[in-house]
Amino acid sequence: MSAAEVRPFDVAVVGYGPVGVTAANLLGEMGLRVLVLDREPSVYERARAISTDEEVIRIWQAIGLSERLKADMLSEKPIDFVDADGQSFMSIVPTPRGNAHPTQLFIYQPALEEVLRAGVGRYPNVAVRLGHECLGLTQDAEGVDLTVRARDGVGTYGVRARYVIAADGGSSPIRGQLGIGFEGRTYEDRWVVIDTKVKQEWPEVERLRFHCDPQRPAVDCPTPLGHHRWEFPILPGDDEAQLITEPAVRRLLADQGIGPEHVDILRAVVYSHHVRLADRWRVGRVFLAGDAAHVMPPWIGEGMASGVRDVWNLCWKLDAVLRGELPETLLDSYQAERQPHVRKVTRAAVNIGRLITERNRLVTTVRDPLMRAAMRVPGLGAFIRGASWFPRSRYPDGFFVRSRSVLRTLGAGRGRTVGGWQVPQPWVLHPVGMRMRMDDALPQGWVVLRTAPAGRDRGAEAWRLAGVPVIDVRSPGSRTGSGAIVDTDGSLLAWLAKGRADVVVLRPDGFVYTSAGGRGHLAAPPFGAAAHAGAAQAVSARAVA
Repeated sequence: MSAAEVRPFDVAVVGYGPVGVTAANLLGEMGLRVLVLDREPSVYERARAISTDEEVIRIWQAIGLSERLKADMLSEKPIDFVDADGQSFMSIVPTPRGNAHPTQLFIYQPALEEVLRAGVGRYPNVAVRLGHECLGLTQDAEGVDLTVRARDGVGTYGVRARYVIAADGGSSPIRGQLGIGFEGRTYEDRWVVIDTKVKQEWPEVERLRFHCDPQRPAVDCPTPLGHHRWEFPILPGDDEAQLITEPAVRRLLADQGIGPEHVDILRAVVYSHHVRLADRWRVGRVFLAGDAAHVMPPWIGEGMASGVRDVWNLCWKLDAVLRGELPETLLDSYQAERQPHVRKVTRAAVNIGRLITERNRLVTTVRDPLMRAAMRVPGLGAFIRGASWFPRSRYPDGFFVRSRSVLRTLGAGRGRTVGGWQVPQPWVLHPVGMRMRMDDALPQGWVVLRTAPAGRDRGAEAWRLAGVPVIDVRSPGSRTGSGAIVDTDGSLLAWLAKGRADVVVLRPDGFVYTSAGGRGHLAAPPFGAAAHAGAAQAVSARAVA
């Protein structure tokens, strides 16, 4: 242990995949002292996740990497469910949810991780140790002691951190050591995943197609930087070891009309689909995130995305507690908020998977024309096509205060309020007149957004006295000014009006903590007046960069 490590790290992140590296960026941006440990010496070469969504890109926007990451992604590509003859019976074009980024994006995971890791290099307060494995940990009331072994070294050493994020994958050794149950099921079907490099394009190369053929379903997915992926189930009677040999892989691809002239085969591996959820996501000062806390089938591409949402929710809370701004009990809201959303996303993935992998020919004979008919029904077709069935970003329970005066629904049932919803992100005019995404125009941390005239306080002054910036949201065509942004297309104002809220308090993760409208008033700040001193002057580094 070096002299610098006599003082504990604020947070140790174990695991440096997409979830761990996002946490390292977030905590680094917050100025915390962070240690990252990963037993692998470099980025894992195999592409696992293949897609993400607008909300996750918005999280990466918070660390200033969204535009660089999107440069290596494919977006707005068609998604088709096709029958045994290759004819589409259902198409999906996800409706934007107001995050100012493309709704669906395809990724090449090794390239994505390289960019995220380069981003961590911006923070001298983050120490990254690749090829260092966490062998175990113990904790007390003040922190966590980790035992670490370097793969190229002799013996072990110890480090101490005040908190630990275990992002160490579905087989999480830390979860096992803590004795946390990982309940769920593993599906009987195993799948062979084939990653390729495109040599010669074919007509459907940029379409994601789910081949819902009862004889052998398949997934045919574009990935960026000249890659393409196929996935096939291993059927009864198949020799698993033989099926991943090049001749067998070539036969599978030939059935899809793909020959050696189209692609080079990079790798073929076999994996199983799992649905599992950890009993507890927190034990004392140790938190599970990503696959360590939950795994789901890949059908809607939300496994990695859910893990990124986990650390977005957790990291600002760790920061607030470490700085003494909010009580340590805040950390209990992490699982309370994230787990229900993960359950809903997992159910959606399972249901889509059933549609894709149905093997009963009688069922598919009814399914295909029925789905074609449903797509033509006004309202229902739009609901399916726009992926309106996908769970929205709302936390029913957690660290929020709901105002009884706000009664209008925002798409999730009558009597719901804007509290617990993620606020949309429109393009706005910054006080200096620049057009930018709203998150980049707002101060970091807590913020109050107000549409009512300044004379109608609604409790905003109490938040201002607590050091929280109060920003006026002006209608399209208005002039900018100090302490105000202009909603250039009126979408945020419309969202707030639909929720009957003319003032909202946003948490650092962009979720509404409390709101007021009509005769209502904001709930009081949960922290003391000194907790956010100077926050009003903290101009977002993302807006300057």
